[in-house]
This record gives sequence, C-alpha cells and structure tokens, in this order.
Amino acid sequence: MSHDDPPTARVFKLLCLLWLTGVSMRITILAVPPVIPLIHAELHLSEAQVGFLVSLPLLMFALAAVPGALLVHRLGTFRTLTIGMVITAAAAAGRGGAVNVWTLFAATFVMGFGVAIMQPALPALVREWMPQRIALGAATSTNGLVMGGMLAPSLTALLVLPLTGNSWRLDLVVWAAPVLATALVFVLLAPRSTAPPPAEVPEVRRWWPDWKDPLVWLLGLTFGSNNAMYYGANAFLPDYLVSHGRADLIGPALASLNGAQLVASLLMLPVAGWLQRQRALPYLVFGPISLVSVIGLVFSSGAGIVVWASVIGFSTAVTFAVMLALPPMLSRPGDVHRTAAGMFTISYSCAVVIPTLSGGLWDLTGIPWTVFVALGFCAAAQTVLGVALSRFRAAS
Repeated sequence: MSHDDPPTARVFKLLCLLWLTGVSMRITILAVPPVIPLIHAELHLSEAQVGFLVSLPLLMFALAAVPGALLVHRLGTFRTLTIGMVITAAAAAGRGGAVNVWTLFAATFVMGFGVAIMQPALPALVREWMPQRIALGAATSTNGLVMGGMLAPSLTALLVLPLTGNSWRLDLVVWAAPVLATALVFVLLAPRSTAPPPAEVPEVRRWWPDWKDPLVWLLGLTFGSNNAMYYGANAFLPDYLVSHGRADLIGPALASLNGAQLVASLLMLPVAGWLQRQRALPYLVFGPISLVSVIGLVFSSGAGIVVWASVIGFSTAVTFAVMLALPPMLSRPGDVHRTAAGMFTISYSCAVVIPTLSGGLWDLTGIPWTVFVALGFCAAAQTVLGVALSRFRAAS
C-alpha cells in the first residue's frame, strides 16, 4: 500500500485490513460449537471436557495478553499480528488431526495463544493507522469480530459439513484457511511503519501493564462486565430454555442474541465517532438497557426470551465497540499495547470466572433464573464503571 494512494482509497484499504483482522480473531474459535456433538461422539468427551474445550480460548485470552504486549514491544504491531494469524491458522487446522482429547486441548491451547497475542496488537494498530479516526477503526474491527463469530456457526451445518462429508476434522481445517489467507493479505498489502520498532524508541521501553493505574482496572472491569454478560448469555440460554421446556427456541434465541450484535456493529460504523464523543452517554443508555433485558428475560417465557436475548446482544455490542476504542484513545501511542493487555487480562478473567460462579449458583439453589443474577450485576457495574471511565481525557 503506497502513501501516494488517494486519502479515501487508503482509508478504505486500512478499514478492510482491520475488518479482516477482526474476522480472523474469532472465526476459528466459533467453528467448534457447531461440531461439538461430532467431536463428543468420536473422542468420547465428558461434559466437563466439553466445557473446558469451549472456555479454553477465553482462558488463554487472559493468560497470554501480557506476552502479546511484550511481542508488540519487541516486534511491532505488524509482525505480532502476522505471527499471531499464522499460529492461529496452523493450530486451528491442527485440531483436525487430534488423536484424543489431550491433543485436541493442546492444539486449542496454541490456537488461543495465537489469538491472544493479537488482541493487544489490534488497538495499537488502530492508533497507528488511524490516529484521527480511532472510533471508526475500532467500530470496523468490532464488526469483523462479530462477523467472524457469525460466519462459522451459520455456515458450518449449511455449507461446510455437507461439502466435507460431515467430517468435523475437515471442517476445522476449512475454517483455518481464511485466517492464513488474511495473514497473506497482510504481508502483501499492510503498510509498514516508517518509525523504528517500539523497543528502539528511547522513551518507549515499557510493555508490562501498569497495574497501579486506575485506568487499567476501570477498562478491565468495565470490559469484563460486558464480556461476562455476552458469554454468560450464550452459555446459559440453551439450558435455561430446556428447563422451561422450550428446547425448540434454543436456535432462535442464540441466533437473535448474536444476530443483534451484528446489526449493532453495522449501525455503529457511521456514528462511531459521534457516539464516542458523547463520553458517558453510551453507558448511561445501554448499561440500563442491558439490565432491563436481563430482568425481562427472567420474567418472560416463550418468544419473549428470544426478544430479550436480542436486546442483550444489541446493547452489549454497542458498549463493546465503544470500549474497544478506549485503549488507543486514552493511552499514549507507546502505551496502547500494554494498556490493552491489562484490559484484556482482567476482562477475560471476568468472562471465565463470572459465568462459572453463575452456573454454581444454579447448581447450589436448583433455581434456573439465578444463573442470570450475576449478569444483572454486570449490567449495573458496566453503567457505573463506564461513567467513571468517561472522566478520563483522550491522550494527546
């Protein structure tokens, strides 16, 4: 990509690359749930092992965010993202050769590491490529993340499994191919920074998150509240509907939850900059909406659950996009990767711990609706913490 490109064409190319990066960070992860019954039957997984398989990438997001910041510090954003894509693609395809549950876990572990090191690099890349349009860059990559989460679940049963003879192994290989293709596109089209690598800049020698900085904790806990609501709703809606004798609504409920995320991410594109400038408004509006939707879901039955699931999906997608823009917006350029690493470490820890506690509360009480209590608290916490975040000014 040449700097002589017309400004509009250059911006469009950068947005396309950011969108493809977002897709590549989710598509291999969400390729697993549709084929879990096939994996379960062939490798004889227990229910606990199924749960661990699904949550392992989230655990890696928390554990490997800081190593990702170190790689950004040493290698730069472009190299870190490219390496992450190659690792993700190779390990995701390697899952198809798993001979038992432990080799499947090992490949998933490596794949999660590949995605995790990309996560702190993406906000840094948004700041590096689009310093004057951070909100638009973040909204575009968010749309890619959501689209990546939609493609694999939507097309696996409809298209890929019929073409691969109903083989879950070939299916996982197929979904790894777009990530490898994105890495190739990056190598061919992504602009290289003319600045020296971060480690060579005297005033930028930090990669470890500043755990004493209130901003890091506010970002992590606010983003974590958002993630816990989204992943918790996805995890518990199926069993909750079964407890109500409405297993027939599992597909529509999950489709509405995730489809609403896609709609919200598309609507965010033209208004991302305006919404980001409103500071506290997104949290004051969509935080309470999330809380009302959780309460509405608990007090509903039948189609009402599907409707409220879509409201949860929409509201969490809006605040997700707003918060994803905050590390590059509130951090100095050389600190974006380590601020993002701290945020992702805290937030994805919340995404693992809070749903686990929610499930434990259901087990303890035997009352299905209690599984959503913690998610309601997350909605309230997101509102309060988001307003506190709005007091931080953009970095120069």
